[in-house]
Amino acid sequence: MSIIYVLIPIALLLVFIAVAVFFWAVKSNQFEDLERHGSSILFDDDLPKKENKTQNHIDKPNE
Repeated sequence: MSIIYVLIPIALLLVFIAVAVFFWAVKSNQFEDLERHGSSILFDDDLPKKENKTQNHIDKPNE
């Protein structure tokens, strides 16, 4: 019976943490656009990838 005195505060602490994380996620717009990420893998990107300027500078020899 004495274990109940330990388990109840631990359970309440875990519930409080879960609720706090949920409200943080809602406040920081984590649930704003759920459809885009799921369908983004189905479509090709039409725009070419931008090249890194520092990478080109290293690859080209000095003239």
